[in-house]
Amino acid sequence: MTFEFYRFRFQFRSAGTLYFPPHKSGNIVRGAFGTIFRKLVCMSDCRDAKSCDVRTTCPYACVFEPQAARGEGPSGLADWPRSFVFRAAHLDGHTIRAGENFNFDVHIFDVRDPSLQYFVLAFAQLARGGLGPGRGLAELAAVDQLDLGGATVERVFDGERFQMGELAAPIFVDLREAPGRVERARVRFVTPTELKSEHKVADRPEFGVLFGRLRDRVSTLRTLYGPGPLDIDFRAIGERAAAVRMTQCELKRTDADRLSSRSGQRHPLGGFVGEVEYQGELGEFVAYLRLGKWVGVGRQTVWGKGEMEVMELT
Repeated sequence: MTFEFYRFRFQFRSAGTLYFPPHKSGNIVRGAFGTIFRKLVCMSDCRDAKSCDVRTTCPYACVFEPQAARGEGPSGLADWPRSFVFRAAHLDGHTIRAGENFNFDVHIFDVRDPSLQYFVLAFAQLARGGLGPGRGLAELAAVDQLDLGGATVERVFDGERFQMGELAAPIFVDLREAPGRVERARVRFVTPTELKSEHKVADRPEFGVLFGRLRDRVSTLRTLYGPGPLDIDFRAIGERAAAVRMTQCELKRTDADRLSSRSGQRHPLGGFVGEVEYQGELGEFVAYLRLGKWVGVGRQTVWGKGEMEVMELT
C-alpha cells in the first residue's frame, strides 16, 4: 500500500524587493495563486465556483475548490482537501533584494491529473505582477521535478517554455514499510500546527489524535486523487495508536492571522511548533509520520501548516 505524489520546486529571480512577513509566506503564495488562477481560466461573469454551470470541467474549480467541482465528498465530508500544498516557510520574515533568487515547493497529490501547467502559468504571471505586501516584481526562472531527497529529476520549465512530454514517475511512499521495532520517537512540528479532537482544537498532540488526523488525511487524499482509501482496520490501528504515550512536550504557540480578500474577515494562522517525544509500539506508525513532512497534518495544510519531521530514538 503506497502513497504517491509529485514534488516541484518553483525558482524565481527577483526584479525588485520582496518581503514575506513571519508565518505568512505560505498564505501569501496560496492566496495570490488562487486569485491569478481564477483570472486565467474562469469566465468573466463567474461569481462563485460553487454555483458555476461548468464547475465540473473548470480547472480552477477542480484544483482550487474541488468540492464545488465534484459534489459531495466521501462519507459526507463537507470540505474536500485541495490536491496540493505549498512549502514556503523558509521565506518567513525574509526580504528578497533585486537580483536575488528564491524558491518554494509545491507538492501535488493528484497523480492522475496534476495540472502542473496551470501552476506554472499562474506563478509566471503572478511574479510579473508582483508578490508579497509590497508587490515586489520577479520572474519565474525554472520549475524542477524533485525526488524525495530534493534532487532534480527533470526540469519541466526553463523560464520560457515547457520541457516535458510526460512527467517522470511520481514519488512512492510505502506505508507498510516498518523499520522494525521502534519504541521511542521524536516528532518536530516545523510549521504551526492545529489538530482537532472532539470538535475542538487540541492543546497538545497526544499520539492517538496526531495519528488519527494524519491517517484520515492520507486516506482522504488517496480516495480523492489516488488509488482509493487506505486498506486498514481504522478502529484497530487507532486503538493501538492511543496506547502510545507522550513522554516529553516542548511546544510553543505562534500567533498570526490573515485577512480574507473575499469576506474581509480575519482568520487565525497560528498553532504550536516544537518537539514532542512518544514511547510505545511505534513501528507501524513511522511511515505515516514520515509522510507528514510531505502532506502536512491538521488545519490549513494547503499553505504549509502542519509540516512535521520524525526521528527514531534508541
